[in-house]
Amino acid sequence: MYFPFRQCVFTRQTGGLFSSPMSSGHRFEDNPGVRRHLMKKPSRKLPASGEVSCPHCNLYQVFVELNELVVDKNQEMHWRETARWIKFEEDVEEDTARWGKPHVASLSFRSLLELRKTIAHGAVLLDLEQTTLPGIAHLMVETMIISDQIRAEDRANVLRALLLKHRPWHGMSSLLVCVLPWQKTPHLHNSEGHRKYLKLMEKIPEDAEATVVLVGCVQFLEQPTMAFVRLNEAVFLESVLEVPIPVRFIFVLLGPSQANMDYHEIGRSISTLMSDKHFHEAAYMADDRQDLLNAINEFLDCSIVIPPSEVEGKDLLKSIATFQKLLLMKRKEREQKSMKEGAVQEAEDDPLKRTGIFFGGLVRDIKRRYPKYLSDIRDALHSQCLAAVLFIYFAALSPAITFGGLLGEKTEGLMGVSELIISTSVLGILFSLLGAQPLLVIGFSGPLLVFEEAFYKFCQTQGIEYLTGRVWIGLWLIVFIFIIVAAEGSFLVRYISPFTQEIFAFLISLIFIYETFYKLMFSPNTALLSLILMLGTFFIAFFMRKFKNSRFLGGKARRIIGDFGIPISILVMVLVDYTITDTYTQKLNVPSGLSVTSPHKRGWFIHPMGSSGTFPMWMMFASAIPALLVFILIFMETQITTLIVSKKERKLLKGSGFHLDLLLIGTMGGLCALFGLPWLTAATVRSVTHVNALTVMSKAIAPGEKPKIEEVKEQRVTGVLIAALVGLSIVMGNMLRQIPLAVLFGIFLYMGVTSLTGIQLYERLLLIFMPSKHHPDHIYVVKVKTWRMNLFTCIQLACIVLLWVVKSTVASLAFPFVLIMTVPLRRFVLPRFFHDRELKALDSEDAEPNFDEDGRDEYNELHMPV
Repeated sequence: MYFPFRQCVFTRQTGGLFSSPMSSGHRFEDNPGVRRHLMKKPSRKLPASGEVSCPHCNLYQVFVELNELVVDKNQEMHWRETARWIKFEEDVEEDTARWGKPHVASLSFRSLLELRKTIAHGAVLLDLEQTTLPGIAHLMVETMIISDQIRAEDRANVLRALLLKHRPWHGMSSLLVCVLPWQKTPHLHNSEGHRKYLKLMEKIPEDAEATVVLVGCVQFLEQPTMAFVRLNEAVFLESVLEVPIPVRFIFVLLGPSQANMDYHEIGRSISTLMSDKHFHEAAYMADDRQDLLNAINEFLDCSIVIPPSEVEGKDLLKSIATFQKLLLMKRKEREQKSMKEGAVQEAEDDPLKRTGIFFGGLVRDIKRRYPKYLSDIRDALHSQCLAAVLFIYFAALSPAITFGGLLGEKTEGLMGVSELIISTSVLGILFSLLGAQPLLVIGFSGPLLVFEEAFYKFCQTQGIEYLTGRVWIGLWLIVFIFIIVAAEGSFLVRYISPFTQEIFAFLISLIFIYETFYKLMFSPNTALLSLILMLGTFFIAFFMRKFKNSRFLGGKARRIIGDFGIPISILVMVLVDYTITDTYTQKLNVPSGLSVTSPHKRGWFIHPMGSSGTFPMWMMFASAIPALLVFILIFMETQITTLIVSKKERKLLKGSGFHLDLLLIGTMGGLCALFGLPWLTAATVRSVTHVNALTVMSKAIAPGEKPKIEEVKEQRVTGVLIAALVGLSIVMGNMLRQIPLAVLFGIFLYMGVTSLTGIQLYERLLLIFMPSKHHPDHIYVVKVKTWRMNLFTCIQLACIVLLWVVKSTVASLAFPFVLIMTVPLRRFVLPRFFHDRELKALDSEDAEPNFDEDGRDEYNELHMPV
């Protein structure tokens, strides 16, 4: 019996390698479906990378299951699952009755050649319009006969073999998919393995489609026979897979044992190819057999053959990984050549693109971001947002109190904890409600503390009222901000290369760490206990962060513990301090009510003309100079923080607004000076920590693979709540006064240390003390000589040392100028000593961003004995 089908048996005349069905002597009835199948369609060009021509090419990966024909103890044949691929290979370990560890598949070169040969001579059926396994099997058998792979009298035996029962590994038979005729989606029978099934399904993307590979030996065939099938629509096939996933591809290879062919290895080869992103995209788009063969050739181009030899030691395999990385880089370069159209589209959406119109960038920021305002409220309805609020609240309160105390010391009480808490709260709420990137956390920073101290000393020596001088600086700051925003000056951030960004981020982390230990200079007993409390808080918080990715407990329990690690560490160490009654520790000095730090020195409003006398006229104009310094600090820290937060790796979808955010922060800071409140800026460490806390990691990852970002909860509510809680800290004074200051120093240290990881400068600094044979295969290691890479690192370290010296001396007022000079240093001076390719490699963001990994494969649960 013959069934009509579309595409792909080819004759010699049309480019295939099969004999013509008319010359083979097989009987052909007047079947239009078969005649149409014999015609070759014109080949279509595969889409370039970045173009979207086929919706299936955007699938994250396919699920591949390898089934082999086996004979049980009753001498009955059936199909048994022996391996599966969710990007990486997992094999059934027969001795232990469990799934083995996920691993990169190692294939024999011969199996790949045999696979290519079978596809070149076998049956290829593309876009088959069948929805049942019997219908698919019948068409495969008829095609095998037409292509002279099997005899007509073998039809029944081959068909019977293809329709044998499928049995997963021990204890998994009850998980087989059962699809009833009236159901659109499958259901599962209850079983003891149901929990294991749920864990497996978490690792498979929702839109994934399956490939079924069937290989085995049968003695009734004289030669091997192969069929590669792509269904027109993915369908659920009853009792075939261990998971309810629609099947798109089927590969069958049957043959006699004397054929000198390793069916298992060939099955592994096609399974590995189908789990490869590039190959399965080509398989989705293939028009004919040649497209599949070309895809195999490309796979071989990026593969490595290791000569037969005994290799001892993992370090000897490093050269193999390096060589393959170069092969993959060449393929990536070929793909990038065809991405010009996508780059043009991306440039059109660039928030830093100049319009040439006054305030044009500001208008574009508003039009881009404000239409998404309602979604900024809806997206906050997630439990992870609550955990982020509690975490970042302490992360924002800690520097507000710590920096507030330092500010009070530097200014002799003219500004302190009260002013900084109120400024952090009010400006944080306003910015979260109005800002273009509400994920930024507004706060005080180390560079601003350096400026405040320097300007206070200057006013003391000149006999000028410090707070009144800040008012005029604030007014000039507003003027500078409006000029830059009107001229779309934020485009200058393009010239702030990773060279300057790394220096700035590294310096801020050092300030966090330094101030932590600097504040521990108390009396001996207090210092010892405070050190214990600080280190205890740090290590508990750090352990909770690592515990989130461990293999203990369940995934949800780990995530809860990890998300609430900071509050847990604070609570534990507060209880430790509470139980030690015979030793004094300095507690948080939170003000009672809305009062200034020094009521006898100042009020809530600062008169622009001075309080004790007339403010010097010359200083009203001269304040433009320190205002320029404040502007440089706010501009650089805000824009650099926005750049870091908006990296492509974070997959933010709602965009940023450099002009709008700069206008809001600068204007609000200028007005703050009228009330004697500190200037604030986008705090780098707190902002990155905030985004990390709101990052949702995908659970649909291949076992053994690192988690990938699924989304970031982009919303405004967490920022508003964090800022509001910081303000309410004054009301909660009695409770907060029980927290030792050393505990918050531990959080300070935690933020400083964790923010260092992910900075390329920090990684290159460690490489200086590491033998080159142990260096990772980052692009700045591969493409730059070691001594030149270390020279580049030392130049950055010299800049950091210079900045630290400047901030610690009487020249601290010039700190912003010295910082901004790193931009022309990188742009004009370093190219004279380094090649362009070296600088491009050193400026690359090859290191992974500092994300808290979540959703890691729960190995013990997924690989438990079945």
